Amino acid sequence: MDWNQIWGNIKNFFVGNGWAILGFFVTLIFGLIIIKIIIKSIKKILSKTKMEKIAQKFLMSILKVSLYLILVIILLAELGISITGIVAALSAAVLAIGLALQNSLSNLANGIIIISGKMFKEGDYISVNGIEGTVKNINLLATTVVTSDNKSITLPNSDIVNNPTTNYDAFKKRRVDIFLDISYDTDIEKAKSIILDVAKSDGRIYLDPAPTCKIKALQSNSIQLVVNAWVDSEDYWDVYYYLIDKIFNEFKKNKVKIPFNQIEVRMRNDKVSMPYDKKPLPERKEKERPLIESKNLFDIVDEKLNKKIKSHSKKGEKRLSKLQKKKEKNGQHENEHKKDKSEDNLNEI
Repeated sequence: MDWNQIWGNIKNFFVGNGWAILGFFVTLIFGLIIIKIIIKSIKKILSKTKMEKIAQKFLMSILKVSLYLILVIILLAELGISITGIVAALSAAVLAIGLALQNSLSNLANGIIIISGKMFKEGDYISVNGIEGTVKNINLLATTVVTSDNKSITLPNSDIVNNPTTNYDAFKKRRVDIFLDISYDTDIEKAKSIILDVAKSDGRIYLDPAPTCKIKALQSNSIQLVVNAWVDSEDYWDVYYYLIDKIFNEFKKNKVKIPFNQIEVRMRNDKVSMPYDKKPLPERKEKERPLIESKNLFDIVDEKLNKKIKSHSKKGEKRLSKLQKKKEKNGQHENEHKKDKSEDNLNEI
């Protein structure tokens, strides 16, 4: 191995491409400095906004990859390497990755919408497409929900954005609604008083606005009452079960009847008379209708047929009239011929 020859080749390379190499390193240094300045300035701008941190990190990572990729392409151009093929290959790769990760990219975009739009946060109780639970984790691809029976369900962010989503903890207060049935022979005011006393006995229920109890509906077997009480969102279920339990106990204590479904049957001893009209049915009278009520397809066809029939009938009438005229003429000729013959016979006699 000839080290002198190798050293000479290296020396000639740097001498011949000195300016290109200098431009490469200058571009690299300035490029790195500019990238750092851009990233720092955008971080400051995003920190002043209300955007969630996870969305900020995602945007910053995309920005970093894009800036470094642009810098690499510029450096290759500085070395004299043709970047047309590289750009084409990168475009094809990006297109293929986009098609392969279409659903994931959709979930990613919807994740940004959920986080930036603040549809809900961790710890909120939500309902999406028949699934209810407490939000445990939110990321850019999916949201994890824990149900009341301690099941962990992962929902794609596209399902959340594309379906109606109910956030039960969006506000600090919630209203507890309970429907109760009492019998018709119950003192309604007494039942209302019992219910309101139970509601006011729980310190978790707000007194402003105060709990209310009203008649909801008059049903076939019972009177339905509705109880409304405002509570903190976190106390909703505890207050709900407390009211059910205590109202049922107070109803039993005060002998307020909760009716079962029942059917009332009455025996009749008298003869049932069913009056009826002894008059016969009226005679049919045809309604007067225009010949053509609407210009639809069938009416047009009927109209054409009627015209043809009328035209044929007119032709037939003309032919009949001609035949009758011919018969009349023939009859006249025959009568005249008979008269002539009778006259000739008389003359001969």
